[in-house]
Amino acid sequence: MGITKSEMYTAKQNALATMLKAIAHPARIAILQHLIKANACICGDLVEELGLAQATISQHLKELKAAGLIQGTVEGTSVCYCINPKVWGQFKKELDALFGSYKGGDGCC
Repeated sequence: MGITKSEMYTAKQNALATMLKAIAHPARIAILQHLIKANACICGDLVEELGLAQATISQHLKELKAAGLIQGTVEGTSVCYCINPKVWGQFKKELDALFGSYKGGDGCC
């Protein structure tokens, strides 16, 4: 049996792709921006803030959490979310390395 496509790439490449895929939706970017702006755990006010259905927001939060970009804690009957600082820092480091690796030039096309 051959290797799967994800096995062709390094663990770092796969992890970066997973995080980029998780933020590749405008609603998820809006959620992240709101969490960053609040600089605290957010419990349930994303529906009012973003104007999306609770089920839709829950699905987006699930994707962001699965990628590790946010973390959640249970408080009573609700889940509170915030940026996962360790993963967020690693994500920034990987993106900085990717963008910083391009040195420019005269172009090829």
